[in-house]
Amino acid sequence: MALEAAFIFLAPEADYEKDRSTIQTAEVNLTTVGVKNYEDAVKAAIGLEKEGIRAIELCGGFGVEGTAMIKRALSKETAVGVVRFDTHPGLGNQSGDDLFGN
Repeated sequence: MALEAAFIFLAPEADYEKDRSTIQTAEVNLTTVGVKNYEDAVKAAIGLEKEGIRAIELCGGFGVEGTAMIKRALSKETAVGVVRFDTHPGLGNQSGDDLFGN
């Protein structure tokens, strides 16, 4: 049985309900989802978990605060991983924490 996994990326104009696709292979079914901010990322992650996805990787734009928000929103059965950048070139060389932090 293939691993059901997802990758969530930050893009300022993304709509998490529309901007998604799935690639299916024998070993992994990978769903990619674009989100415009941390709030939508949490909503997307919760939805992915409800769909049965148990491995979610976050793009390098997620800082530690954004990653923590996702992790807290999900059950312990869902693994959360992160691609790391100190600053992300797709976000004007900032961290998502700088853009969306409180």
